[in-house]
Amino acid sequence: MTLYTFDNTFDGLLTAVFDAFARREQPEELLKEGDQMPLFGDEVHTVQSDAEKAGRVWMGLEKRLPKEAVRLLFVSWLSELPEVCRPLFQYICKVFRQPENSGKAYSHNFADPDVLAVTNIARKVMHEQLRMKQFVRFQKAKDGTYLAVVAPDHNVLPLVTDHFADRFNDQHWLIYDAKRHYGFYYDGAGYPSRITFADEASVPFSLDNGMLNEELLSQDDQLLQDLWRTYFKAICIRERLNPRKQLNDMPRRYWKYLTEKQ
Repeated sequence: MTLYTFDNTFDGLLTAVFDAFARREQPEELLKEGDQMPLFGDEVHTVQSDAEKAGRVWMGLEKRLPKEAVRLLFVSWLSELPEVCRPLFQYICKVFRQPENSGKAYSHNFADPDVLAVTNIARKVMHEQLRMKQFVRFQKAKDGTYLAVVAPDHNVLPLVTDHFADRFNDQHWLIYDAKRHYGFYYDGAGYPSRITFADEASVPFSLDNGMLNEELLSQDDQLLQDLWRTYFKAICIRERLNPRKQLNDMPRRYWKYLTEKQ
């Protein structure tokens, strides 16, 4: 049994595909560094992540697959699910084993278990992306910057920043993922920039509920938050309460960052 291990990055996975073809072999398993090794393995190859090799694989995919299919490959990776690595690796390898002009047909072959698995995982991520657009709640700081804290199940920030940059293209804002410890900052021009904090303990907002420190919160925004909570309660018709439907439309895991639920 031939095993590959990689550094659990997307470039690392693409490099593993490159190595498989360069070595003229098809590994039975692709494992992340630190995963438990099977008892029986004839050979273990450690993939050294290489941006150049990964880029060549990615360009090859762009030549062979429709644009939407290529996008779904990356979207499925953003799921961060442990079960995505193997079918995604197998899917990409199979693309390069098909005739060059048959990639579109293969990407729609849902009888193939790897195509089906990758597509279903990507759909979960896209659903989470839509919910992020619905459930992001911004607060306005005194300096005019808008802040939102989120903690989605999947790593969807790279998929939603263009939406907010387009919608709020004349404002400064920061969306921060408290679960993954990074965010995107937009300065009202250009493209959102990825940021991290060296010391999260000193950030001017709570990672538990996303609230800005009181001394930094705009007075107008505090008023708007109070009005929004009042409105949310006022439109509730107690005789028509349906907690099950509410949980289905607005899962509890989002509540701690929603103004109307605080």
